[in-house]
Amino acid sequence: MRLFIAALALAGLAACETTEGFGRDVSDLGNAITEESQEAQ
Repeated sequence: MRLFIAALALAGLAACETTEGFGRDVSDLGNAITEESQEAQ
């Protein structure tokens, strides 16, 4: 689980080239964390 989130974060940060792209990457990461936490409940 933590490895998945870390890999997703690294992939997202490596892929972004602009501030807008960074914002989308952070938003996607937040959505992934939210989905994982809801599945764990």
